[in-house]
Amino acid sequence: MSLAKFGFNLAKPLLHRLDAELAHSLTIKTLKAGLAGALPSQPRIPISRFGLKFENPLGLAAGFDKNAEVPDAMLAQGFGFVEVGSITPKPQTGNPQPRLFRLTKDQAIINRMGFNNEGHAAALERLRARRHRSGIIGVNLGANKDTSDRAADYVAGINAFSGVASYFTVNISSPNTPGLRKLQAADELRPLLQRLNDTRRRQDRHVPMLLKIAPDLDPFEMKTIADCCLDAEIDGVVISNTTISRPPLRSRHAREQGGLSGQPLFELSTSQLARFYVITEGKIPLIGVGGISNTEQAWGKICAGAALLQIYSALVFHGPALIEDILTGLDRKLIQYKMTNLEEAIGSSAREIAHHNPFGR
Repeated sequence: MSLAKFGFNLAKPLLHRLDAELAHSLTIKTLKAGLAGALPSQPRIPISRFGLKFENPLGLAAGFDKNAEVPDAMLAQGFGFVEVGSITPKPQTGNPQPRLFRLTKDQAIINRMGFNNEGHAAALERLRARRHRSGIIGVNLGANKDTSDRAADYVAGINAFSGVASYFTVNISSPNTPGLRKLQAADELRPLLQRLNDTRRRQDRHVPMLLKIAPDLDPFEMKTIADCCLDAEIDGVVISNTTISRPPLRSRHAREQGGLSGQPLFELSTSQLARFYVITEGKIPLIGVGGISNTEQAWGKICAGAALLQIYSALVFHGPALIEDILTGLDRKLIQYKMTNLEEAIGSSAREIAHHNPFGR
């Protein structure tokens, strides 16, 4: 057993006795204090997308480091990139507590956090302080709950972070901000993307811009978003956010409201990933996120069309050693299938997954 697994197995019983949000807060404080250490060097599985060169395809999803407090500590754990946020222009407290729930029997999380964060200024100060360090740091942009112009909030994010972000993710798919998902409709999405692209063209440097979408889209909605992305200057799409659907669950918090992530999201998010890849004919780079907790699922996302991957919920149940496990496993997959790089696997099963629905949806 690796030292990382041993340490997590010791800490896990204590952390899981605590309220989920308190346990997360303690984890962030531990990382800030430098007590987590760094994992051994991971296998190099390089891949390039939207003008960036990633040492490996596995990233940390938004939601873990909402305020850009520990991006370098998480890069040291072996991630190929880290996405901070979601960050809104003004600080906001989010929804009332409790709002974060572990579904241990289902290896899942339900959250209704509501974009709780310290706002642009606090995150920007931290990212400026580490701007000369290496590592790919994405900034996930959100809109304040009480804003009168959501598009303006995203524009403010582009303006604020253009000097420090490796890429932007425009989060229009959180289920925990009322009305936010309406931005996925064509009559809202097209003018939003136009406004953001106009803003990007005025910046001193070009920063790639990605769109994060929901898994709960019907075929018409998916096609609409795909067409908007193909028409606009979208560098990539993150599939997917949490789901408001409820597959059969066994845990006591199963009926809590909010977005569901973790194992139960894998089949839905992977099917939607494959559909988007097929619709767009692989022309838009995709980040696959949702339910990844082992090598087989990571490989499944790649074969469904993902060039890059993200995890978060699985860390709650498996700890940081999961990073090494997945990357080592992917390296072995390449050897097993006699592939020289990930490019040969990306989308290789997308049509089968999209049309024959092996995941049952």
